[in-house]
Amino acid sequence: MALVMAMVILIKTWQDAMLNAYSIRKRVFVEEQGVPEEMELDEFDLNARHALAYTDSECIGTARLVTLSESIGSIGRIGRMAVLPKYRGQGVGRRLLEALLKASQSQDIKQVELHAQVSVIPFYEQFGFIAQGDIYDEAGIAHRDMILRI
Repeated sequence: MALVMAMVILIKTWQDAMLNAYSIRKRVFVEEQGVPEEMELDEFDLNARHALAYTDSECIGTARLVTLSESIGSIGRIGRMAVLPKYRGQGVGRRLLEALLKASQSQDIKQVELHAQVSVIPFYEQFGFIAQGDIYDEAGIAHRDMILRI
């Protein structure tokens, strides 16, 4: 397991993030988890804010924030969170999520939703997310909706 010595999180547009973000998402979701490649890119990428985690030498993680409504007290959805396998368990996901939660506050988002893989629900609960509804299948993986009111 590689040790993350120095890491920076940058928030970018899809135009600036797409090469690194898609590369990581393809490796994690498509190659590792078996998500169909045609499901990985969607209409939300273009207008989302993308968080990217960088070491000195490479991009090691990504996640995105989509604004679902443009009114005051908007709703945001965090998703497509992926960290390269050798960097997991070192706080990369935590830093990505913190960056997107901070970004959501600057956009006057009052509620953040996400579709959590069941195996990582405890991770999101540490941030105050609450699981809601039943477990369902998304791309062959068990998920459950979670919500955080800011």
